[in-house]
Amino acid sequence: MIRQFELVERVHSYDPDADEDMLNRAYVYGLKKHGNQLRASGDPYFSHPVEVAGILAEMRLDTDSIVTGLLHDTLEDTDATRDEIASLFGEDIARLVDGVTKLSRLEIQSESTKEAENLRKLVLAMSSDIRVLLVKLADRLHNMRTLHHIKEPARRRRIARETMDLYAPLASRIGMENVKRELEELAFAELNPDGRASVLARQGYLRERGDKLVPQIEVELVRTLKDGGLEAQVSGREKTPYSIWRKMQRKNVSFEQLSDIMAFRIIVADVAQCYQALGLLHGRYQVLPQRFKDYISVPKPNGYRSLHTGVIGPLGQRIEIQIRTAEMQDQAERGVAAHWIYKQGGPSTDAPQYAWLRSLMDILDKAPNAEEFLEHTKLEMFQDQVFCFTPKGKLIALPRGATPIDFAYAVHSQVGDTCVGAKINGRMLPLRTQLSNGDQVEIITSKAQTPSPTWERFVVTGKAKAAIRRFIRTRQREQYIQLGKSLLEKAFHEEGYEVTEKGLDGVRINFKQASTDDLIATVGAGLVGAREVLTAVYPGLKQPRKGGADVVPISRARSKSGKTAENGRGGKLEGEQIPIRGLIPGMALHFARCCHPLPGDRIVGIITTGKGVTIHTIDCATLESFSEAPERWIDVGWDSVSESGGGVYTGRLKITVANQPGSLSSLSTVIARHQGNISNLRIVNRSMDFFDMVIDVEVSDVKHLADITAALRATPAINAVERARN
Repeated sequence: MIRQFELVERVHSYDPDADEDMLNRAYVYGLKKHGNQLRASGDPYFSHPVEVAGILAEMRLDTDSIVTGLLHDTLEDTDATRDEIASLFGEDIARLVDGVTKLSRLEIQSESTKEAENLRKLVLAMSSDIRVLLVKLADRLHNMRTLHHIKEPARRRRIARETMDLYAPLASRIGMENVKRELEELAFAELNPDGRASVLARQGYLRERGDKLVPQIEVELVRTLKDGGLEAQVSGREKTPYSIWRKMQRKNVSFEQLSDIMAFRIIVADVAQCYQALGLLHGRYQVLPQRFKDYISVPKPNGYRSLHTGVIGPLGQRIEIQIRTAEMQDQAERGVAAHWIYKQGGPSTDAPQYAWLRSLMDILDKAPNAEEFLEHTKLEMFQDQVFCFTPKGKLIALPRGATPIDFAYAVHSQVGDTCVGAKINGRMLPLRTQLSNGDQVEIITSKAQTPSPTWERFVVTGKAKAAIRRFIRTRQREQYIQLGKSLLEKAFHEEGYEVTEKGLDGVRINFKQASTDDLIATVGAGLVGAREVLTAVYPGLKQPRKGGADVVPISRARSKSGKTAENGRGGKLEGEQIPIRGLIPGMALHFARCCHPLPGDRIVGIITTGKGVTIHTIDCATLESFSEAPERWIDVGWDSVSESGGGVYTGRLKITVANQPGSLSSLSTVIARHQGNISNLRIVNRSMDFFDMVIDVEVSDVKHLADITAALRATPAINAVERARN
């Protein structure tokens, strides 16, 4: 355990003006508070905060950070209070200590929830002061160094997995590669000891065969640069077992097939010499294709700058080379701690290198719970990146596989919400197009646009996914409330009552709902029947059959003219029809794919638990399966807007086409001439003379589909056309 004077001397070695009195008081206070507590290793518990403070001193952090390291466990594990720490050491340190507390007092049910909640609170804390993350990383690093003392294998693996999934990527995000590498190696040793042992064994074998290989290559590289008139420091190293293992898994190759298990770093005086060194090396050695990366011209989001290249170097070895200045090297190893600014008035998370943190804050604002935030955060931190530009030249870093929608949300949430199209390098391309390095992207917006639920299928950034899901949740709730009100009004009117806010508020507790809107939404979602609410408000009413049927099973349903029609199901739909106006398909309303109902068709609604209402045509064969669940049937009707062609709907046709040249062309021409659009085509049967196919056509209503059907029947190349019902 680091002694008190040793810690003070270590801090004074890089900060002669450090507050020695505060360091001493914090050391004594922490030692007293932790008292006789022991760690799993049997060491005094205070050895842990002291080692954390020592790690922070190695990072050359300020006095407040070191003191926070000494005190970071006092709130959780001792009788210390936040007010006491604030009075003794100041409000800033109390806030930092509170931010890095392990949060084990949370009343949570699962380890996944605990991990997610910890991260959520960590992001909130570090959004105002990045030192919270630095102290937390030092805390995790020391815990990983002593992980072997924990007896329970499951607990060790959980801690190692959390380290690999969250803390190593966070260290990488702020450029602290030394911390990241050590965290990954320690976690790898616990999670995959056999894999690590295998890599170490192969490294040892290669080392025995050529133990002087690295020094020889270093000498050759120095000579090459010196012959070109350039003085430089060259150092070589083997890559870590985890980085080798990860590359083996990603490229699906064996250890022997890896081209760059050795990496060499060249340190020169300035940026101009970086490019000079690159030219000398590329002129002397054969360059490996697609291995060159210029992070000086386009730095990584965490501020990392360097030139990377791969060559077949001295002695015929494939090697990776990094070229940078001493300042870039310091930034690469120590990240945010390399350009410390706290003594000049405190940190600002508005700087460009903290764009990722602001993105996490946006996700946190939109995610409904900690688990979804955790999912989006992993998406945000784990993927390789591509670098794209706005028309004005602003750099936007995105995960590999990102689309223009991801780009739009990275620019601004409002740009993402209103995106209708994108120009990539001057060309209009689909919104699902994957972006590449160097693409210039121009987003086209419209005030009338809203996020589409289909976007979630192809976006990859956490910010975009969170925004789209938030919109869907909000709009879906609105739709459920709208539908629920209609269902309740229908049920109440049938018994001669009016729906009132007071009546619903009086029974919402019966259904475990926090508000009347919540109760109405659960009715719209099909989780609670409207008749159930009615009988709760008016207990004297006769209980409905079959657990609270809203309607009786149908045998006849009203046509749009108000007449009824038989359908042979054994009952009838009574009372007012519920119009489906304003219910957006995919939210609280779903059109059945078995019958593809269109405006003008006679329809019926089936309540689907948790999804709202599914609309079927009255003659759909699928309705037979709901004959024993009358409580799920509701009488619905098209509104005037729908029936007059106010939207686009999908109709399905079965078509038999002659197997001759031009048949498909004739079919598509007829459909296009009648303002239809083919959205899907599937050939279901082939013969020598005819092809049978199923075609989905976008139309405005049933009359529109009938017109297209009539025109197709008049086409010589088409043998038969009928509307498909499955």
